[in-house]
Amino acid sequence: MDRFVATYTMRLDAKGRVSIPASFRAVLARDGFEGLYCQPSPGHPALDAGGNALIQEIEALINRFPPYSEERDDLAAALYGSSEILKIDSEGRIILTERLKTLAHIGEQVAFVGLGHKFQIWEPERFYTFLEEASEKVQALRRQLGSKGAGEPPEAKG
Repeated sequence: MDRFVATYTMRLDAKGRVSIPASFRAVLARDGFEGLYCQPSPGHPALDAGGNALIQEIEALINRFPPYSEERDDLAAALYGSSEILKIDSEGRIILTERLKTLAHIGEQVAFVGLGHKFQIWEPERFYTFLEEASEKVQALRRQLGSKGAGEPPEAKG
């Protein structure tokens, strides 16, 4: 499978290293990206991470705006200017920089959360709080979809 799936909680060692889950490393290896692309998540207190698939998504988003437009430059600065490429050592570990740990409020443990084409790195308690809220939203959406009938999209919220 070429998707990041599941959630894994890992501990940082005394040198600040953490092992990327083996299944995530396998997806990265098939993706062909050297290292791990990592940036602050635009919408959550977490880090977005991945390889070429994540970078291609970012490129597609940036390319929706005209060259030299303020929006394009702002988006590129936010998504590329705050990113880092982390080296994966021979044992499948990365070192999260102090800056990245601070941005994601990471202490001694991290949660690696698969999101298909990318994964996120969270402080575990913050992730489980977010997951509970997200699950409640999914249940509400499910009820809404059920009341609309099959084939009708839900009303968009603004």
